[in-house]
Amino acid sequence: MLNAFGVYQEYYSIVLLSSTSDSTISWIGSINAFLICTTTMFAGPLFDVGYGRPLVFGGTFFVVFGLMMTSLGSAYWQLVLAQGVCIGIGAGALFIVSVAIIPGYFTTRRALAIGVAASGSSLGGIVYPITFHYLEPTIGFGWATRVIGFIALGTLLFSCAFIKPRSKPDPTKRRKVIDFSGFRELPFNLFCVASLAGFCGLYIPFFYVSQFASRAGFDPTLSFYMLPILSAGSIVGRIVPGQLADRFGPMNVLTICTAAAGLLAFCWIAIVDSEAGLIIWSLLYGAFSGAFVSLQPASIVSITAEMGMVGGRLGTNTFFAALGILVGTPVAGAIVEQAESWAGMQSFCGAMLLLSALLVCATRCAKTGMVLAKKA
Repeated sequence: MLNAFGVYQEYYSIVLLSSTSDSTISWIGSINAFLICTTTMFAGPLFDVGYGRPLVFGGTFFVVFGLMMTSLGSAYWQLVLAQGVCIGIGAGALFIVSVAIIPGYFTTRRALAIGVAASGSSLGGIVYPITFHYLEPTIGFGWATRVIGFIALGTLLFSCAFIKPRSKPDPTKRRKVIDFSGFRELPFNLFCVASLAGFCGLYIPFFYVSQFASRAGFDPTLSFYMLPILSAGSIVGRIVPGQLADRFGPMNVLTICTAAAGLLAFCWIAIVDSEAGLIIWSLLYGAFSGAFVSLQPASIVSITAEMGMVGGRLGTNTFFAALGILVGTPVAGAIVEQAESWAGMQSFCGAMLLLSALLVCATRCAKTGMVLAKKA
């Protein structure tokens, strides 16, 4: 749902919340993303002690309930509570299980496996916006959102039935509610700051690319499809880099892909009136930015000595990602409103991603040293 928020952002700004600023509307998606990542701080240690299936059951309820309540919303505060808070908490519980469960099943090609699993959210970023776009004019906002809720319910019931954590917790070992042990290690600290900086910029195009295309005077149908095109590129970006990461190391590949995404964000400034250019840019940005999401868990695994601590470490790291998403997209909206130009927002996006690439590279050096040829 986070990958698909751009279609709601545009609908709210034009129809449902037309008197509300873009920056204020984007707080709905930012709160959603913040809670997805913040919830993992508590859900990660719960997963480590064997509560993976209850987390999926609880996450399913909150996501579906939140979608149904969103379909009834008409005021800003109602949408914040339903789409921002309720879905955010539920998706956070689902997210940590969906990535933390993978390392227990794979000893080789772990990054590729995580990338394949993470590509599911990009597929949702294609299906959900198209579903909403075609159903809303005929059956209205409420029922279009309810249809998405039923799709979510059907897919999540599959997860409830079949998900099974493989690794068994050690009953003699006490766990903390929140795992702060990683902060004693320099690589983990650097990587957390890298996640914060990267997520400040990462989702800006997903929130604003449709509005950018619409206000640039592009065809309305093409403007809408920019978001699914971004998500389509992200599918490739979550699978192929994972395969490369198994060979060359997740942090090596993550550094290159994040730097490429940052450079592409600056290239976005040059796209003024070229529809073909924006399509190609969206595919490329989706591909390279997708790696930043899919390789996060694999990178955490690579700097964590004990697999029984992966859930807690992932949860703590994603809290920093949450802070980045919370402030990144509203700041981007405020930049557009104040400057009345897209260049400032695009530059902010690129600068944050390039800073993140430098910090990921620093993490790699802190873990393995300055030998460039070494897998890390």
